[in-house]
Amino acid sequence: MDGDTFWLEGIKYRIADIDTPEISESRCAEEKALGEQATIRLQSLLNAGAFGLRAGLRDEDKYGRKLREVYRGGQSLGAQLVDEGLAHRWVGFKQSWCG
Repeated sequence: MDGDTFWLEGIKYRIADIDTPEISESRCAEEKALGEQATIRLQSLLNAGAFGLRAGLRDEDKYGRKLREVYRGGQSLGAQLVDEGLAHRWVGFKQSWCG
């Protein structure tokens, strides 16, 4: 699990509308620290109550993870992570987290 990937009922999901900093393959200390914060925050958001999953244009990514947007009460949890500075909106490629 990291800031944009989680397991649910034996299935690995990637949040489709965001990209969070990497932890294991971080390119700088800031990226690693933000990645750890994003992971903790995602765990907190997912554990806060029931949420829904919405499929997008593609069912899976190249790693076999199910691509889904995650919602609670009509609000995107991915957008919340973006608003909190812990994620970028997914624009088709990774953006840098290093200044």
